[in-house]
Amino acid sequence: MHGFNDSNITWYTLDWLEHVAFHVYAVDETNRIVDVIFKFAPNKQAMLHRHHSPYITFVLQGELRFHRPNGDFKEVRPTGSYVQGTANGEPHTEGAGDQEAIVFFSNRNVTGDLYEFLDSDMQRVQMLGIADFKAQFDRQVAEGAAAKVASRPAPNPTTGTAPN
Repeated sequence: MHGFNDSNITWYTLDWLEHVAFHVYAVDETNRIVDVIFKFAPNKQAMLHRHHSPYITFVLQGELRFHRPNGDFKEVRPTGSYVQGTANGEPHTEGAGDQEAIVFFSNRNVTGDLYEFLDSDMQRVQMLGIADFKAQFDRQVAEGAAAKVASRPAPNPTTGTAPN
């Protein structure tokens, strides 16, 4: 079995968010869309959180496992699953099964905050909003990480070189 080839992706982490790496693909403030890919460590769960905007997930590798706030298993999304989620649903943790999970998230109708992170008493400890993802995207552009995953012009079949 072959995994998703993520060799062109520069992964980023947040000090306070364990077991998760991410790469922001796009932030469209006009249309209120944030597209990001997450990588979840095997057999680990990310911090308890709630989504504040509708979203779509597409599992590229592994499986995404969900647990309720009390730790009870909720569901699994295997490789290839495409799910549309709603805003302000039940808080949950999510993470990978035995294999690292790579999942594309497209957040839609974002009006500010995307994710609200909670402690075990369901108290807010951290928020991530569209401004945070825009700042991260700008960082990736400045560092050249965004260009590594951008399309490239096809080479001229006669000369073998790409157009300018």
